[in-house]
Amino acid sequence: MGILSWIILGLIAGAVAKAFRPGKDPGGLIITIIIGIIGAIVGGAIGSLFGWEGINEFSLRTLLLAIGGSIIVLAIYASLRRKGTN
Repeated sequence: MGILSWIILGLIAGAVAKAFRPGKDPGGLIITIIIGIIGAIVGGAIGSLFGWEGINEFSLRTLLLAIGGSIIVLAIYASLRRKGTN
Protein backbone atom coordinates (compact mmCIF):
# COMPACT_ATOMS: atom_id res chain seq x y z
CA MET A 1 0.00 0.00 0.00
CA GLY A 2 1.11 3.54 -0.64
CA ILE A 3 1.42 6.25 1.98
CA LEU A 4 -1.95 7.74 1.05
CA SER A 5 -3.60 4.35 1.53
CA TRP A 6 -1.98 3.99 4.97
CA ILE A 7 -3.22 7.47 5.95
CA ILE A 8 -6.76 6.66 4.82
CA LEU A 9 -6.64 3.28 6.57
CA GLY A 10 -5.27 5.03 9.67
CA LEU A 11 -8.06 7.60 9.61
CA ILE A 12 -10.72 4.90 9.33
CA ALA A 13 -9.12 2.68 11.97
CA GLY A 14 -8.56 5.58 14.37
CA ALA A 15 -12.14 6.83 13.98
CA VAL A 16 -13.58 3.35 14.56
CA ALA A 17 -11.29 2.86 17.58
CA LYS A 18 -12.54 6.14 19.08
CA ALA A 19 -16.12 4.99 18.51
CA PHE A 20 -15.41 1.79 20.47
CA ARG A 21 -14.07 3.79 23.43
CA PRO A 22 -16.93 5.81 24.91
CA GLY A 23 -16.21 9.00 26.77
CA LYS A 24 -13.87 11.85 26.19
CA ASP A 25 -10.57 10.85 24.60
CA PRO A 26 -7.74 13.27 24.02
CA GLY A 27 -6.82 14.41 20.55
CA GLY A 28 -8.38 15.68 17.38
CA LEU A 29 -8.28 14.59 13.76
CA ILE A 30 -4.48 14.61 13.43
CA ILE A 31 -4.05 12.54 16.61
CA THR A 32 -6.76 10.17 15.34
CA ILE A 33 -4.84 9.65 12.08
CA ILE A 34 -1.54 9.16 13.91
CA ILE A 35 -3.12 6.69 16.35
CA GLY A 36 -4.71 4.88 13.42
CA ILE A 37 -1.43 4.61 11.50
CA ILE A 38 0.45 3.41 14.59
CA GLY A 39 -2.43 1.04 15.30
CA ALA A 40 -2.18 -0.32 11.77
CA ILE A 41 1.50 -1.01 12.36
CA VAL A 42 0.74 -2.67 15.72
CA GLY A 43 -2.07 -4.69 14.15
CA GLY A 44 0.22 -5.73 11.31
CA ALA A 45 2.85 -6.85 13.81
CA ILE A 46 0.23 -8.89 15.68
CA GLY A 47 -0.89 -10.42 12.39
CA SER A 48 2.72 -11.31 11.58
CA LEU A 49 3.03 -13.05 14.95
CA PHE A 50 0.15 -15.28 13.91
CA GLY A 51 1.92 -16.02 10.63
CA TRP A 52 -0.48 -14.09 8.42
CA GLU A 53 1.27 -12.99 5.27
CA GLY A 54 0.12 -10.48 2.72
CA ILE A 55 -0.91 -7.63 5.02
CA ASN A 56 0.34 -5.11 2.47
CA GLU A 57 -2.94 -4.90 0.55
CA PHE A 58 -6.18 -3.29 1.66
CA SER A 59 -8.64 -5.96 2.75
CA LEU A 60 -11.11 -6.67 5.52
CA ARG A 61 -8.38 -8.47 7.48
CA THR A 62 -6.00 -5.50 7.32
CA LEU A 63 -8.81 -3.16 8.33
CA LEU A 64 -9.72 -5.33 11.33
CA LEU A 65 -6.07 -5.65 12.34
CA ALA A 66 -5.64 -1.88 12.05
CA ILE A 67 -8.77 -1.23 14.13
CA GLY A 68 -7.65 -3.71 16.80
CA GLY A 69 -4.20 -2.17 16.91
CA SER A 70 -5.71 1.32 17.05
CA ILE A 71 -7.89 0.38 20.01
CA ILE A 72 -4.80 -0.88 21.83
CA VAL A 73 -2.77 2.25 20.98
CA LEU A 74 -5.68 4.56 21.90
CA ALA A 75 -6.12 2.85 25.28
CA ILE A 76 -2.40 3.22 26.01
CA TYR A 77 -2.40 6.84 24.84
CA ALA A 78 -5.48 7.72 26.94
CA SER A 79 -4.02 6.09 30.06
CA LEU A 80 -0.72 7.93 29.61
CA ARG A 81 -2.55 11.24 29.12
CA ARG A 82 -4.62 10.65 32.27
CA LYS A 83 -1.51 9.89 34.33
CA GLY A 84 0.15 13.01 33.00
CA THR A 85 -2.75 15.29 34.08
CA ASN A 86 -2.93 13.98 37.66
